[in-house]
Amino acid sequence: MSDSLVLQKSINLIETLVAFDTTSRESNLGLIEFVRDHLKHLGVDARLSYDAERRKANLFATIGRPDVAGIVLCGHTDVVPVDGQAWDTDPFKAHIADGKIFGRGAVDMKGFIAATLAMTPAYLASTLKQPMHIGLTYDEEVGCIGVQTLIKDLKSANIQPAGCFVGEPTMMQVMTGHKGMRVTRCKVRGLEAHSSMAPEAVNAIEYAAKLIGEIHSLSEQLRAEGPFDHDFKTPHTTLQTGLIHGGAAPNIVAKDCEFVFDCRALPGANSDELIGKIQAHAEKLKTEMRKIYEQSDITFETIANAAPLDTPADAKISYLGTALARNNLLGRVSFATDGGWLQNAGIPCVVVGPGDIAVAHKPNEYIEISQLEQCLGFLDRLRVRMTEEILL
Repeated sequence: MSDSLVLQKSINLIETLVAFDTTSRESNLGLIEFVRDHLKHLGVDARLSYDAERRKANLFATIGRPDVAGIVLCGHTDVVPVDGQAWDTDPFKAHIADGKIFGRGAVDMKGFIAATLAMTPAYLASTLKQPMHIGLTYDEEVGCIGVQTLIKDLKSANIQPAGCFVGEPTMMQVMTGHKGMRVTRCKVRGLEAHSSMAPEAVNAIEYAAKLIGEIHSLSEQLRAEGPFDHDFKTPHTTLQTGLIHGGAAPNIVAKDCEFVFDCRALPGANSDELIGKIQAHAEKLKTEMRKIYEQSDITFETIANAAPLDTPADAKISYLGTALARNNLLGRVSFATDGGWLQNAGIPCVVVGPGDIAVAHKPNEYIEISQLEQCLGFLDRLRVRMTEEILL
């Protein structure tokens, strides 16, 4: 198939994939089953691994000999919501203009998935020394959840890949690391009362505010004192509170308040230690609260936890990535990916994919067709190299 035909096939596949509303709150089975059937039509079987409710699934397929460890091309299928965003076109109907393909998920990361699928016939027609795997996951956007199910499934099937390219948008520059992401929900329980009797009650909102203030102070300390890794645009671990809800009315002392905060920890940083400091401060606040009402409480729940990625610059997967990208620059990104958990499972990873992360999650998200062409070139050079030698 000519380069122009593969590019057009990629564009057609992006149009199909964008049309599936795979917002994380929705099922991704429509897209997964389309890919499964698409691969089956090409003669490739895929295994699916489901979430507990069987509303979502990962997909894993192998092209080439199954007796050798292969290289995974990994992408997530879920996308972020479009609620409240002012799109110029239908976000779930791909629109092509000015050398760009617009649509929710076009760059994050259905463009990479489409390129991988478009290249599959070329891989099938080649005699590969080691297999190429396609790995698609669910619920990456809400905490890299699906990849953990995928890893368990691969372990049960005795499949241990030799390496992985995670195709998040990096403008086709190889990224060897990223921060972790840990999202925590905190619930504060106090004692309600008429607001005229506030001293006799325990205001959950006010105690939540004290704890949020402590989180902010800890974040400022990290900003000032580090540790630092200047390969990141934001070179230190960050903490921030993103959601809060509490109270019933202005004239009622709030009984309940809950808020959600996240920690973006540098590779090697200990998020458990940071959360422990916040919980220790909460214990002091609870002692104060319980002087008024013994059943006052503050509880914490981890609702998402994405592992950091830290691949050495001299790792084989790093060298291979830069050779294929034809760009020796290595970098690190602040956003989390499935790569952290894959690396923890013993699968060396780097992040490299088409498009600009700066336009992801925004209205009028797009991928440039020129970036798609660069990705196809990367994948084709990988194919050629895999016919010559075992790379990893």
